[in-house]
Amino acid sequence: MGKDNDWKSRLNIVYSTNPDFAFQTESSDGPQTLAPEKQQLRIELDKRGNGKQATLITGFVGSDDDLKALAKLLKTRCGVGGSSRDGEILIQGDLRRKVKEILDKEGYTRSRII
Repeated sequence: MGKDNDWKSRLNIVYSTNPDFAFQTESSDGPQTLAPEKQQLRIELDKRGNGKQATLITGFVGSDDDLKALAKLLKTRCGVGGSSRDGEILIQGDLRRKVKEILDKEGYTRSRII
């Protein structure tokens, strides 16, 4: 079966009378991840409503997979839990200096503590 006959990519189209109509399919290209030396990450202390301290890393430009990989690296090296979503990484505890050192070693030299 050829790629021209892939009916699953055009399920939302009923009929078109335009002879030059081209089906628009979803592209798998997500946001391009910037190189580590071009990332401008901001590291700050976050105290949400419950009073617990957390280290918040913001400013990541790239795909969700790359964000999750960086979050996993930071959580593993710091030995704590955390989460990542919407371009932000949350690390449990006040680990700003340690996170900065890890990011510097990984090539994120433009990161800074706020």
